[in-house]
Amino acid sequence: MDNQRHNNHGELIRVRFAPSPTGHLHIGNARTALFNWLFARKNNGSFILRIEDTDFDRVKKEYEDNILKDLKWAGLNWDEGPGCGGNYGPYRQSERINIYKEYANKLLSEGKAYKCFCPEEELEKKRKESLSKGLPPRYDGKCRYLSGEDIINYEKQGIKPSIRFEVESVLPFNDLKAHDGLIEFEDMVRGKMTFKGSDIGDFVILRSDGVSAYNFAAVVDDALMKITHVIRGEDHLSNTPRQILLNQAMGFDIPCFAHLSMILGYDKTLLSKRHGATSVKELKEEGYLPEAVVNYLLLLGWSSKNGREIMPMFDAIKNFSLERVSKSPAVFDIKKLRWMNSSYIKNKDITELTELASPFLAKKCISIEGIDKNWLCKIVDAVRDNIQTLSEIDKYTGIFFDELPVPSPPLKGVEWGGEADEVLKLFKEKIEKEENIAEDVADKIIRSIKEKTGLKGKKLMMPIRVAITGKTEGPELKKIVAILGKERVIKRINLIQESYKYLI
Repeated sequence: MDNQRHNNHGELIRVRFAPSPTGHLHIGNARTALFNWLFARKNNGSFILRIEDTDFDRVKKEYEDNILKDLKWAGLNWDEGPGCGGNYGPYRQSERINIYKEYANKLLSEGKAYKCFCPEEELEKKRKESLSKGLPPRYDGKCRYLSGEDIINYEKQGIKPSIRFEVESVLPFNDLKAHDGLIEFEDMVRGKMTFKGSDIGDFVILRSDGVSAYNFAAVVDDALMKITHVIRGEDHLSNTPRQILLNQAMGFDIPCFAHLSMILGYDKTLLSKRHGATSVKELKEEGYLPEAVVNYLLLLGWSSKNGREIMPMFDAIKNFSLERVSKSPAVFDIKKLRWMNSSYIKNKDITELTELASPFLAKKCISIEGIDKNWLCKIVDAVRDNIQTLSEIDKYTGIFFDELPVPSPPLKGVEWGGEADEVLKLFKEKIEKEENIAEDVADKIIRSIKEKTGLKGKKLMMPIRVAITGKTEGPELKKIVAILGKERVIKRINLIQESYKYLI
């Protein structure tokens, strides 16, 4: 069970999320961050944010800034990392280069690593040859037994070596069950995992430019930051045996591992642009609420015991467990996310929702500057049941801001003249007799017209709706009438009564 405050070594639980700022925060990475965050909060542990920014050709500061913003937007606050510090920093790998060099030199001095002068073209050729024969592309150990004289000669030529870890220097080691070159560990999601050490081959831990390779930096950082549990995507599964070997070689405690399934699109292929929004930034821009996005990400590979789907963060922390994380790939269903978002929109505090919706109104050139906030809240409240994302809000709010709608003939569902004329006539007469038009008053008027004419459904409601909105669908009529007010409603009915003869 994972509902514990300590790991097997008695340490307080510490997890990390370590994104590489080479792009925007992907949905899959956001899910990984969420599961780490929930695991830490559930077990009173610490959630550490570490930036893996040593891919200097692709890393951009703007990507890092956006990742931090997106995590904060989602409510995934970190206990240690950029912006808040901690006892185990620095928390950017670009600031830890000398630390990696120190540990790589230590392995060199202990005979657990060696300098490799093989040119990249030669390594790539051998890699392709191995793959063509159906063999794993492992290094053949050419530089493992170079003499001191050979090394001096290479260095005199100005050739900068990489540093390779010698796998056989720590295989086998019985306390990790690596008998006969097998590396085994218990994955908290996938169960017992076994890898052949002979398939790995000696791998680079420090590149010729002095920059640490991923696996080496991750192991050093996890150890020095006292990470107890590594929860990440299954695309990192093949890295785990290498990291176990490095931990053993350097005398570090080995963290517990949990590998999350991949997230697929609706067609069961890896999630990509063709499936729609794939980053948190895109979801924000489309008007999804953070609590809805987080709630939906929770269900990508995890389920509650009772099948509950709508789950606020407090309940998610209480119910989360790695035991209920599925091994099977999760499918990203944008329709379900839209449904969930609409549920959160319907139940959001109206003042907060109005504040969130305002930028989307501004984007559609709907000016809200100087408008009474209470009136604006009423508008947002009126349309919230009709939208699934905030980016759709302008579809229904324009009717309140335009002075007069301009109906475009023909308007489907309305037969002007006859019954429609009678409905509008009665509606205007009754509106004119009222001093103020609240929702209950509008509702009473519509019911009285229904009783008098015997009309119902579209025959009753559509003429009124089209007359005062210029549209055939939208929020409840009583809400529209109450928000527009007596004067504007009458003005719009007059316009239609003068114009409907041209719409027949």
